[in-house]
Amino acid sequence: MAGGVGSRFWPMSTEDRPKQFIDVLGVGRSLIQLTYDRFKDLCAPENVWVVTNADYKAIVHEQLPDIPQGNILCEPCRRNTAPCIAYVSHRINAKDKAANIVVTPSDAVVMNVPEFRRVIQAALDFAAESDGIVTLGMKPTRPETGYGYIQADMSQQSLRNKEIFQVEKFREKPDLATAKEYISHNNYFWNAGIFIWNVKTIINAFRMYQPALNNIFESISDVYGTEREQEVINQRYGDCENISVDYAIMEKAEEIYVLPADFNWSDLGTWGSLQTLSKRDANGNSIISDNVKTFDTTNCIINVEAGKQTVVQGLDGYIVAQRDGRLLICKLSEEQRIKEFSKE
Repeated sequence: MAGGVGSRFWPMSTEDRPKQFIDVLGVGRSLIQLTYDRFKDLCAPENVWVVTNADYKAIVHEQLPDIPQGNILCEPCRRNTAPCIAYVSHRINAKDKAANIVVTPSDAVVMNVPEFRRVIQAALDFAAESDGIVTLGMKPTRPETGYGYIQADMSQQSLRNKEIFQVEKFREKPDLATAKEYISHNNYFWNAGIFIWNVKTIINAFRMYQPALNNIFESISDVYGTEREQEVINQRYGDCENISVDYAIMEKAEEIYVLPADFNWSDLGTWGSLQTLSKRDANGNSIISDNVKTFDTTNCIINVEAGKQTVVQGLDGYIVAQRDGRLLICKLSEEQRIKEFSKE
């Protein structure tokens, strides 16, 4: 899923090129490219599908040239994750009615890729042998208020895989006191928005729990893979309810399982979260750029365009970011205001 639009990493990310298409980590690969790389040993390029905003199709093709252009599905308007997943599920079903599917955001970070691949393969094996829906639950490392949580029933262990448990309840993003209460138990996990299922399982779930939404995509099955597909999608997509897959399916279906995982995951929602994943110097600075010098500067994150000579002196706990003629100098503690003043 690569249709998100946002400016949380402004000025590095903009509405024209949101964070999934930029090299946030300074490793020479964008977040969507790193997501693709994680699946190289699990999935052939012709079986990779990207659902994105129509405005980003060219960027997706530029950054992922190995994926067939027909596998880049374009949403004419934003309708949240349930229509996105319903569309691609029906599109894959038209090609392979026995497919097992992993749905993942394109803008998250995974530091332990071998463990990620092991967990995904285990979940795929489970989905292939059952009618269950699997979601990955990240083992929490702090009382995070920016993520939803999954409450697992640790007494309901799957017979097919001892790592997989029945989901008891999905929890909304909590306040700090509630988050502290959650992580004091061993059965609460961060909801990473990564789902694994068989194509028949998810389509049946849409038929049962979201029949109106499902009918939109089932009724146009004759156009999938044809020259008329985009035209018809443009006509019908706006009729879809704006609803997340969590509300549409996950909170209603019965056979929902969680696989607790620990592969150092982050959805990189803030500059602060990026700082926690980045290497720091002896003064606590994360410098994701070349040609940067710091003096009397601590606990900052600095990300400027390659080749831009930058000197930072006397800052503590700041973001310094520059791209395409835009410069941001902001306290890390005030970064929630970036969206507000980046539009001024």
